[in-house]
Amino acid sequence: MASTATLSESDQFQLIHKLNVFRIHGRDKGGRKLLTILAKFFPARIISVEVVKKYLEEKIYPKLLKKGEFSVLYIHTGVDRGENFPGISALRSIVDNIPPSVQSSLDSVYFLHPGLQSRLFLATVGRLFFSSGFYGKVKYVSRVDFLWEHIRRNAIEIPEYVTDHDEDLERRPMMDYGLESDHPRVYDAPSVDSPMASFSMRCIS
Repeated sequence: MASTATLSESDQFQLIHKLNVFRIHGRDKGGRKLLTILAKFFPARIISVEVVKKYLEEKIYPKLLKKGEFSVLYIHTGVDRGENFPGISALRSIVDNIPPSVQSSLDSVYFLHPGLQSRLFLATVGRLFFSSGFYGKVKYVSRVDFLWEHIRRNAIEIPEYVTDHDEDLERRPMMDYGLESDHPRVYDAPSVDSPMASFSMRCIS
C-alpha cells in the first residue's frame, strides 16, 4: 500500500467508492450473497490501508451482516504489483481487522485467474500470513466458465477485460503455468514487503 498518498483521507474514501472496487451483488449456488472485489481497479499507490479498513467498516461490513452468510469473488485479473496490489502486509492488516461476526459469516473466497505463482505463493508464505480458517476458504478458479459451478451465472456481470483474459489463456495456455506472461508489467504473484516473502518470490519466479 502506498506510503505517500497525496489525497486526503476523505478523498481516498470517496475514490474507493467511486471506483466500485467492492460491490455486493449476486449470489453463489448456495444462495449466499456475493461480495465482488475488482482488484484491477484498486488504487493501491494512493490509498492508505487505514482508509480501506474504514471504508469496509462503514460501507461493506454492515451490509454483509444484514445478509447472513456470504461469499467473496476476488477477481485477480489485471493485477499489477506496482499499481493496484497493496502488498501482503496491507492485506494481512485488512484481513485481521475483519470483525469476528463477519469472519464467521464468510463461506468461501473464489479467487478468479490466480496464476501458478499466486497459488504457490499463497500455499507457502500465505499460510504464515493468514489464519488457517481464512486460508481454508480460498477456492481457486482458473476460468470464468468454471466460476458458474459455484456462482449463479445470471446473478453477476463479469467485466469484458476478464472474459478477454480468459480468451488469452485459451490461446496461450502456458500462461497458466507461469511460462508465458500476458504483459511485461502484469504479475500473477503479489508484491510483498517482507524479506522472507521476497525470498519466496525469487524461488518461485
